Amino acid sequence: MTPNLPEIQITHHARATRLRLRVEPTQIRLTVPKFCTKRQIQDFLQQSEQWMIETWHKQQEKVGQVDRTLPVELKLFNLEQPLEIKYQTQKNSYLFDEKNHQLLISDRQPESYLKAFVIAYAKHYLPIYLQYVSFETGLEFGECAIRQLKTRWGSCSAKHDIMLNSGLVLFPLEIARYVVVHELVHTKHFDHSPRFWTEVEKHDANYKSHRKTLKMTPMPWWWN
Repeated sequence: MTPNLPEIQITHHARATRLRLRVEPTQIRLTVPKFCTKRQIQDFLQQSEQWMIETWHKQQEKVGQVDRTLPVELKLFNLEQPLEIKYQTQKNSYLFDEKNHQLLISDRQPESYLKAFVIAYAKHYLPIYLQYVSFETGLEFGECAIRQLKTRWGSCSAKHDIMLNSGLVLFPLEIARYVVVHELVHTKHFDHSPRFWTEVEKHDANYKSHRKTLKMTPMPWWWN
């Protein structure tokens, strides 16, 4: 599950002799030979993930689409209202004033401290949420790890240990829930077969829409 990229436009071409990937300012296009299998396409895209992400980011910076203004509020997946952010001179890198719904960030390295807060928040709340959805769906898992990866939103090991990307807390709850459901379903179906997607749909009827939103929504500049 790849973050930070738009939906990849796949075109089958009768005269194409190889898989060809083009990253443009507004889209990513993949030209595919006529007899190429889905598995070959999937493997090719997986191998090209890091290059696609880096190239896409460079394209966005070239066309000036990256707004480097620091946010004055922060929406988090499990909060009903955004946190108000204040940047000020202070000893602590950040202070979370939960009572007043405020986040106080040191003005020394504000973007780094903002990211540090989000990571700490994710490490605390994502495992709790995973446990909640596990109980809700009846899908059990082993251990939970929260990491800051650029190429995956989550993963599930053969031992049913689940990794979640800390950046998920920056999405609405239904999007974070889709990823959690996706990884929990891998404890039953360790592939992306029709049976896997049927089980996902059982727990998230709008998973296709949520999946598209996840792919189309760029992460804020201070996160990358």
